[in-house]
Amino acid sequence: MNNSDLVNEIKSKFRKPDPTQLKVFTLLSDQRWHCRTCEGKKIASDQYAGGGGIQGLERGTKSRPGLVIESKNERCNICDQITRWDRWTGEIKTSNAAAAIPKALVRKILEFYKYVDVIEQRERAEHELVIDHRFPMERWGTAEESLNSQMTNAEIQEKFQLLKKDDAGNHNLLKSRSCERCIQLGKRGSPFGIKFWYKGDENWSSPHIKGSEAEAGCVGCGWYDFDTWRTALNEKIKTNINGMSERQSSQPFDPNC
Repeated sequence: MNNSDLVNEIKSKFRKPDPTQLKVFTLLSDQRWHCRTCEGKKIASDQYAGGGGIQGLERGTKSRPGLVIESKNERCNICDQITRWDRWTGEIKTSNAAAAIPKALVRKILEFYKYVDVIEQRERAEHELVIDHRFPMERWGTAEESLNSQMTNAEIQEKFQLLKKDDAGNHNLLKSRSCERCIQLGKRGSPFGIKFWYKGDENWSSPHIKGSEAEAGCVGCGWYDFDTWRTALNEKIKTNINGMSERQSSQPFDPNC
């Protein structure tokens, strides 16, 4: 299949007549480098790099293969600044897309977490919440199997957490970027610049990069389980404060101090 036929074949797999991803793919289909700031945001605004654009194309769907997309930082002559650039190599790969979550399961997940996002711990409207897979899709390696709408509360808690997306920020996008960096550099995420891991350290320790076995390497990262991460961080802070207080109280009183 030549390049033109491949492009047309991929375009035919988009279900909606004019989705954002199709616009992004049309831009990248020439296999040239494109500046996200100058070209990408004109097409998809802030969605260009996320699941509605680059990330979604890389993952693919059950009916459409994933794309091999390269990214780099380079000075743009139009922006006159260092920006992020992307290029489709012309290659495709096995998709690792998430399965559609049944409506009944969506409702069950939201009700289980009481519509409260895990980071800011605020009750939110449904449209401001993202049902986040703890184990990032970037590491799956294959497409997700169909989800059981009868999933138990324990299974929900093990697999999902709720992140926010509103006008003030998109925590799901922050997590995705952190996971991409982890895959590229082998350095695990530090939410909001806080370098703490409740298991392990900054370095990716698993010998597996992708696949179900790789999930063990995520354990300890705040983006994987923010609630457990926060609890462990608070315990560490409390322990350190108590230790300081004990050391200070054990020192003899010096009236000259």
